[in-house]
Amino acid sequence: MKRSTKRRLRHLALYAVLLAVVLVLAFSLDWSSVRQTFFNSDGLKHNWHDLIVTGVKNTAIYTVIAFAVGLVLAIVLALMKLSEVLVYRWLATAYIEFFRGLPALVTIFGMAFGFPIATGWRPPGGALGAGLIGLVLVAGAYMAETIRAGIQAVPKGQTEAARSLGMSSGRTMAFIVLPQAFRIIVPPLTNEMVLLIKDTSLLAFVGATVGSRELTNVARDMMTSGPSAGTATSLTMAAVLYLVITLPLTRLVAWLEKKQRRAR
Repeated sequence: MKRSTKRRLRHLALYAVLLAVVLVLAFSLDWSSVRQTFFNSDGLKHNWHDLIVTGVKNTAIYTVIAFAVGLVLAIVLALMKLSEVLVYRWLATAYIEFFRGLPALVTIFGMAFGFPIATGWRPPGGALGAGLIGLVLVAGAYMAETIRAGIQAVPKGQTEAARSLGMSSGRTMAFIVLPQAFRIIVPPLTNEMVLLIKDTSLLAFVGATVGSRELTNVARDMMTSGPSAGTATSLTMAAVLYLVITLPLTRLVAWLEKKQRRAR
């Protein structure tokens, strides 16, 4: 038997096993219970307004704030890590390794509860504002490494040419190196935004007022009150909304990466 024939038969066997697993699951589930739990008709009719007007809106706001402030922090950290001053490199490396090594939820809890108790400082927005600061700290650490890699990917000849024209090191970095670095790192930065969209769900653990709840928080509250109380319909709807937001961004990342490969 030819090798190609064996490969086709092997693939067909794998497809048959997968189909068998799907059929077993389909016939073993109680579909009426699944429909009532995850697709409650009353919940599907009445939950969209709060999920979109409050949940999606606040999720977008928190994501933009965390990404924008985290990006500024990340640029500073990346430049510090590439600095010729040893102390700056140590400080940036310690910060990046510390916040990349901690779970985001631990950082958010620490900023929302631990830091205010230790210092007596209450950030704007209370626990939610402190949790958002924690999200910024984590995002800044991850994006700093992305930006550093982008800066180092810019050919050194670009810096040497700018310096030979009399540009200062600061102007060279700001007007020559960073713009080229950002063109390189747009896909991973977009990925970071996708991760931030999902990480805003962690803010549900620090509490929020009715008007400041993000998407997961709104869905969780709907599980205990309203037309879909006692079911997971609101979580199903929140999952759909997260996918509506994130899937276009992930496809954008794939398109940008493909475009960069063609350019190279």
